[in-house]
Amino acid sequence: MAVCILAMLFIGVGMVSTARPISLGLVDVHRPLGILILLLVVVRLAVRARRGTPALPRDLPAGVKLGATLSHWLLYAAMISMPIIGWGMVSAAGLPVVMWGGFQLPPILPHSDALHAVLWDAHRIIAYLLFALILLHVSAALMHALIRRDGVFEAMAGGRPPV
Repeated sequence: MAVCILAMLFIGVGMVSTARPISLGLVDVHRPLGILILLLVVVRLAVRARRGTPALPRDLPAGVKLGATLSHWLLYAAMISMPIIGWGMVSAAGLPVVMWGGFQLPPILPHSDALHAVLWDAHRIIAYLLFALILLHVSAALMHALIRRDGVFEAMAGGRPPV
C-alpha cells in the first residue's frame, strides 16, 4: 500500500504540473489506482478490526502514544477520503472514472463546475496533508528503529511485536 500511495502522490503532481500528452496517461493510471487503494484500505481496516493492532511499548510516553493513535487515524481518514473525493471530483466534472479494462464506475455526484472546483481544492489539500503524515510516519519509524530500538519498527515491517 505504501508504494501505491507514494506512486499516487507523485503521479498526481505529474498530472497537474504539465499539459503535455503524458499527463493523460498518468490520469489513466491515477484513477483506477485510487480506487484500488480505497478497496485495500477497507480490507486493511477490516483486518485491523478483526485482529487488533500490536501494543505500543509500555515505556512510551502517553503523549507519544496519543500522537501515534491520532496519526494512524488521520492516515486512514486521508487514505479513504482522497479516492472518494477524487471520484466525486471527476463525477462533478462530468467525466467517467475508467478502470483498467475499460470498466466505468458510476458517477457519485451530479455535474457541477462549482462543486468540482471545491473538490479539486479539497483533494489537493488532503494530498499535502497525506504527504506530511507520511513524512511524520517515516520519521517515527526511524526514531523507533535507530534511537529507541524498542521493536516498534520491526512490528511495522511485519516482524515481531514490540515488548
